[in-house]
Amino acid sequence: MVLALQAFATALVVALLGLFVFGLRRRLIQRPGGTFDCSLRTPRDAADAEGHSGKGWVYGVARYSGDRVEWFRVFSYAPRPRRVLERAAIEVVERRHPQGEEELALLSDAVVLACTHRGARLELAMSDDALTGFLAWLEAAPPGQRVNVA
Repeated sequence: MVLALQAFATALVVALLGLFVFGLRRRLIQRPGGTFDCSLRTPRDAADAEGHSGKGWVYGVARYSGDRVEWFRVFSYAPRPRRVLERAAIEVVERRHPQGEEELALLSDAVVLACTHRGARLELAMSDDALTGFLAWLEAAPPGQRVNVA
């Protein structure tokens, strides 16, 4: 009985510590400011130049950092961004509303942006407000930098 209580207490402490670290990571990502909820999907039929293959929509948080957007998975303990998208390499191809099963996988007010980044196709889903900020950030490139916003 004592051993079972010790095992339960240990499991509870580990679970609480895991939740604390999970929340702390989220606060550290948001601390510098300029973050927004952003789901990401790459096409299932091809891997991009970095070896990321399509696995459906992944919920995440994106953070502006100078001339790039750093994208972090929400359900992860990794301290580094999973993807880094440079402003000069992003090209917005299409804007659309979620279709079919996407409506269940994304936040209710999401808008989907089909983009290319260094020749690799990817899709970003974000709220209307985040979309306005993202497109303004893309268009605010320094003079002489090529920007293509659909």
